[in-house]
Amino acid sequence: MAKSKSNENALPSGSLLSGVDGPDDLSGLDDQQLQQIAQEVREELIDTVGEIGGHFGANLGVCELSVVLHALLDSPTDKILWDVGHQAYPHKILTGRRDQLPTIRKYDGLAPFCARFESEHDIMGAGHASTSISYAVGLKEAMRMGSGPDGKVVAVIGDGSMTGGVAFEAIHNAGGLGSPIVVILNDNGMSISPNVGALSRYFNRVRMNPKLYKARDGAESALTKLPAGIGAAFERFGPQFKESVKAFWAPGLFWEELDFAYIGVIDGHDVSELRPAIEEALAADRPVVVHIATVKGKGFAPAEEGGLEGMEQWHAVKPKGITDRKPTAAPAKSTTNGAAMKKAPPQYTKVFGEALVAECKRDERVVGITAAMNSGTGLSILQKEMPEHYFDVGIAEQHAVLFASGLALQGVKPVVAVYSTFLQRGFDQIVHDVCLQKLNVVFAMDRAGLVGDDGPTHHGAFDISYLRPLPNIILMAPRDEAVLVDMLHTALLHDDGPVAIRYPRGEGVGVPLPKSPTAIDVGVGEVLSRGDGSVALLGYGTGVGVAQGAAGVLAEQGVSATVADARFAKPLDTELVNELAAEHELLVTLEEGALAGGFGSGVIEHLADNALPVSTLRVGIPDRYITHGAPKLLHEEIGFTADAVARRITERMASKTPSDA
Repeated sequence: MAKSKSNENALPSGSLLSGVDGPDDLSGLDDQQLQQIAQEVREELIDTVGEIGGHFGANLGVCELSVVLHALLDSPTDKILWDVGHQAYPHKILTGRRDQLPTIRKYDGLAPFCARFESEHDIMGAGHASTSISYAVGLKEAMRMGSGPDGKVVAVIGDGSMTGGVAFEAIHNAGGLGSPIVVILNDNGMSISPNVGALSRYFNRVRMNPKLYKARDGAESALTKLPAGIGAAFERFGPQFKESVKAFWAPGLFWEELDFAYIGVIDGHDVSELRPAIEEALAADRPVVVHIATVKGKGFAPAEEGGLEGMEQWHAVKPKGITDRKPTAAPAKSTTNGAAMKKAPPQYTKVFGEALVAECKRDERVVGITAAMNSGTGLSILQKEMPEHYFDVGIAEQHAVLFASGLALQGVKPVVAVYSTFLQRGFDQIVHDVCLQKLNVVFAMDRAGLVGDDGPTHHGAFDISYLRPLPNIILMAPRDEAVLVDMLHTALLHDDGPVAIRYPRGEGVGVPLPKSPTAIDVGVGEVLSRGDGSVALLGYGTGVGVAQGAAGVLAEQGVSATVADARFAKPLDTELVNELAAEHELLVTLEEGALAGGFGSGVIEHLADNALPVSTLRVGIPDRYITHGAPKLLHEEIGFTADAVARRITERMASKTPSDA
């Protein structure tokens, strides 16, 4: 059993973290020493992440937990699974990567989430929520089968991630198998935004009232002893009623009913409480949940003292966002010769959010749905201005799609605002419930393409490929923020099935927004400039801008290229494709999505099916996962730049190769 602190307020003098090169260096340390190391980890995070930017609040909340787990466990024989992984920076520091921390999320630097290729202590690589318990059950059952060395298995999952349905599927399975795993429920009331729903209120009630926890027998014994005949009546009502009442007074019984032992609520920032609780859980030969209460942003006053709003604001920090452990003051607006600098274009997310509000005002049937990403998708604008048209379903993308389906069946016009990478989680529901039934659901896919520092778990690389084969759906992508407004309007006017719109992360291109949106003819592209017939560049979404840039480079070389905006990947504008194929020697498709099965593949399929002879070249994301780093560097790596495309076109025209398809 862990040693108790002799003086809660006194910490050992001198730095201890400098002597921690790996988890083994934590074994044998007492509570005071572990508490100090946790604080040193926290301070290093504030200093380093405050300078370079990155995930912030969640990491500050698990410093003590990370230290205690590595002090008690023998990693990597014992397995620690960090759900999502954006709270694993302390884990990285403690597992030999402290010196590399300043490189995190940078090109060729540490991965933003856990990554198996990076360290033997990163047991699973995942950037999507709610998966850790499933991994844990699989790992432990494999150990019980005799596969690989045996060890303890711990899954750390947040209360936000617990709203994901797959987490409950895993709990059901673990309880049924009796898998001896430990689930650490890290309860801070947050995911990225404040958590929503009944489960969140349940956890909040337990967190705010830790004395509610009672053992099963204790709860029943107390209830049967109530005065004035109430206790005797309680006995007569039978077991089902008794279980219901006990569950109300002893919330830990929620887990007990699923065959988990429950320990909680534990102060997640007090090593002397945390250590013995986890030690007890590890010693049990059964499924155990340890419910801990933490503060997202612990140790950083603006997050810790700002309530849920402060926690949300400091989920991540921008580079140089913190100076001397305080928020960096916003710089005064720069001026040149007394004139204000040109205003940056609005973010696509903001343009979408404001356009959706306008559509809700135009048509009272329109609503917005988010899966716990209200700020990230721009729906926070709708939440503030028209809350009656706003729904947050928590981290539950499958439910979000089905919920939208139910709304659509009743005549509502739901817009599911979701990151491209997270919509993958609702794929079956899109296929089986939305497309099959031809329901009027709009999918607004933010972060389409290469998103940058968050890396392969968050790149929106596959939505064109996984949606294009589905019957009844319309796929479109804007070349700029003005077209995004028109496309959202078009999608909500459409009454003959689902529509999906993809758009990138970051700023628009700087074109004026329309005063009122205009409907676009479905399945019709647009020629933006005509060349001399040598080469045609057909862009989709951000591919249009790259096409225009490449045409400019080619013009400097004496090549006049045609540039067209496909606007739709489905239905494809076959008349436009036929025209470009007939009038040009080379047809180039450009998309910021996976080449396999993507927009360019659709063009080539049409050409092949109709025996249209034209040389083709596809530009997009190659058949591999792309690393993390600034989007500009990633675009250069895969050749999604004007110069790279122009160079490939020049080489192709010189070689006269028939096709790369």
